[in-house]
Amino acid sequence: MAEPKWRAAEEYGFHHAWTYDHLGWRSLVDGPWFGSVPTLTAAAAVTSRIRLGTMVASPNFRHPVPFARDLTTLDDISDGRFTLGIGAGGLGYDTEVLGAEQISAGTRAGRFEEFVELLDSLLTKPSTTWQGEHFAAVEARSAPGCVQLPRIPFVIAANGPRTMRLAARFGQGWVTTGTDRESLDSWWRSVGEACRRMDEALASVGREPATLDRYLQSDACPQFSLSSREFFEEVLGRAAELGFTDVLAPWPRHDGVYAGAESVLEEVAAEVLPKLFT
Repeated sequence: MAEPKWRAAEEYGFHHAWTYDHLGWRSLVDGPWFGSVPTLTAAAAVTSRIRLGTMVASPNFRHPVPFARDLTTLDDISDGRFTLGIGAGGLGYDTEVLGAEQISAGTRAGRFEEFVELLDSLLTKPSTTWQGEHFAAVEARSAPGCVQLPRIPFVIAANGPRTMRLAARFGQGWVTTGTDRESLDSWWRSVGEACRRMDEALASVGREPATLDRYLQSDACPQFSLSSREFFEEVLGRAAELGFTDVLAPWPRHDGVYAGAESVLEEVAAEVLPKLFT
């Protein structure tokens, strides 16, 4: 589970560290793959300050009732350092491995709305009875409840109008990957458009933009964000101009997807982070 990396992320001075929540993913599906909940439990045990989370969990293979128990446990073990990143879930291995029928984007959005609403109830109320098209709960208890009140924070992945409205209603944070990955310029344009649509979603529910943290997930950037310290600083600067409060970057790997040098990460920690927090 690479516990030294979680300790290193904290020692470097990063504010948060995340793990994917998949059963397998893209070209990494045939390599070592650990479950997110035990991985984060181990990470919580070897750290004391850094926030930890999923980036992102989805209804593809999760039911809100048992998942709420896992989340409450993580919040307790981490002493209130856990953040739930959640998204609608896409196509691919997570559904194929279960033999599930592929569903449309609209159906996934509807399922996600139920997933978030039910999770919110399970984590804030002593008992929940709920019935939807995709999920149900019958007198589901929540004791002992969350360490963080009224519940653990949700960072909701959203690019479309339905999921953005969901983020505006239930999210303490919003995360986007952008949508156009043909070039670096087109990717940044799509990220900017996503910010504009998020502002509209917040306005539609009467919420001030400053009340929502904004996370840019740079794993979708056409150029690896940690390819160099200089490029990472450029990503941070452009993200800040668009109003993002946080930027996420994959830990460099030796080869394949996110191939890069850990020395760049060390350089960012030594030379870039201190400038951000002084």
